Amino acid sequence: MPADEQLRDDAAVRLRAAGLRVTAPRVGVLVALERESHADADTVARHVRSSLGAVSTQAVYDVLHALTEAGLLRRIEPAGSAARYETRVGDNHHHMICRSCGVIADVDCSGVAPCLAPEHTHGFVLDEAEVTFWGLCPACQSANEENA
Repeated sequence: MPADEQLRDDAAVRLRAAGLRVTAPRVGVLVALERESHADADTVARHVRSSLGAVSTQAVYDVLHALTEAGLLRRIEPAGSAARYETRVGDNHHHMICRSCGVIADVDCSGVAPCLAPEHTHGFVLDEAEVTFWGLCPACQSANEENA
């Protein structure tokens, strides 16, 4: 089975498992984020339009919201950046972000979620902690060294 067809089939299975109807825009969004993780809504919309044709920006936002609410997507909001979306959900991972080009990489948590055990919870019931590492990716480091 070709890769694109497999991605669409996998997306349909995940939608059904989450109790959602399988629609072309929903499948398109999941496939787009499998191809390009940590994408913003505009990037997702471009990918969906390239495969489906005309899809409104509002439809893409509605799908992103519905899939996030259903637990099929994770929304991250890096400081100074538009919200980004990824299909890697349900685990304790963090992100590394390049200050120069904005590329985002996943970072696995080393050990049990220590950040979910603060000294004082102030009455909150905690279910997630987010750690973001900031720096320069290898490509931007090389570019900086060449320009120095």
